[in-house]
Amino acid sequence: MKQNKSIYLIPVMLCFFCMGFVDLVGIASNYVKEDLKLTDSVANIFPSLVFFWFLIFSVPTGMLMNKIGRKKTVLLSLVITVLSLLLPLFGETFAIMLVAFSLLGIGNALMQTSLNPLVSTVMGGSNLASTLTFGQFIKAIASFSAPYLAMWGATQVIPEFGLSWRVLFGIFFVAGMLSTILLFITPIDEPPIEGKPSTFVECFKLLGTPIVLLSFLGIMCHVGIDVGTNTTAPKILMERLGMSLNEAAFATSLYFIFRTIGCLTGSFFLRVLKMRTFFIISIIMMALSMCGLFIGKEQWMLYAAIALVGYGNSNVFSMCFATALQSMPEKQNEVSGLMIMGIFGGTVFPLLMGLLSDSMGQAGAVLVMAVGVLYLFTYVKQLKTA
Repeated sequence: MKQNKSIYLIPVMLCFFCMGFVDLVGIASNYVKEDLKLTDSVANIFPSLVFFWFLIFSVPTGMLMNKIGRKKTVLLSLVITVLSLLLPLFGETFAIMLVAFSLLGIGNALMQTSLNPLVSTVMGGSNLASTLTFGQFIKAIASFSAPYLAMWGATQVIPEFGLSWRVLFGIFFVAGMLSTILLFITPIDEPPIEGKPSTFVECFKLLGTPIVLLSFLGIMCHVGIDVGTNTTAPKILMERLGMSLNEAAFATSLYFIFRTIGCLTGSFFLRVLKMRTFFIISIIMMALSMCGLFIGKEQWMLYAAIALVGYGNSNVFSMCFATALQSMPEKQNEVSGLMIMGIFGGTVFPLLMGLLSDSMGQAGAVLVMAVGVLYLFTYVKQLKTA
């Protein structure tokens, strides 16, 4: 019997919403820092820990999909994600949060690697690109709702539950359970897997190819700036404008709102503009943003800077990813695994940003992100002019 694709896409789109849970790490790490009285360098361990697992699990997840299938791999990622959301409901000790963020990172690494191929299985060859774009939009809803849910919990949640901002985990836990159940009961026919799965050795050998290495570094910078802004933007508002954490949490939502707008409009601009031209425009926006975040002391300037980096950084991943894939069409599986490992940049940047912000304020964190923007300027020459 022919599958009803529109119905089967509902649980898959809910999985994209669950994929967005990883972006709660920015606002959550700020609340943990405040509650546990941590320094920036210690608090930034949490976002770094989340994205560390992409280095370890991205390629093995591809191998796992060949053994158990795409749907079962996504289900496994959902179970791990749901468990990561359950733990903080029982407490907020440093150890509990370390384990919770580790599981969140592992679950998201599995999900990011396996969910897009599952969409391909459901859709076949029809409207795949537009479906993936819509999935990113669904993911962004979770991303920019997380700060609002945390703020609501910190100010409005019923006191006897004792959760405060951690009610965010409870709400996402319910959504994760619903997504898991719906995907489990949805029958999805998967074609047999062909070909040999990639290995770590095969992937790392490709770093000897300049365009692959440069694209890998580009994705590291993109994710590092993404996680860095997510984590640091509220801190900048608190430092420069004297806002409380609950007030400054809006900065994270503002970033994700403009990143979402960038994702939705980027597909149009990439059809009417050369990729190189759109990439240059995007990086110029990010450079202007770094200037605003470094010197800005007024609310309008800081908000404008956050919006600029949100929009400018929204399509960098897809452009670097596409450039790498097109450079080696015969090795797309290996290149794909390696590009996903580039999400490890979300570990490197926050650690460096925490160290510099402890010594010279949030301007130090901005300097680290600015180095990533400078690298992306050098990547422009790798893009085709046609």
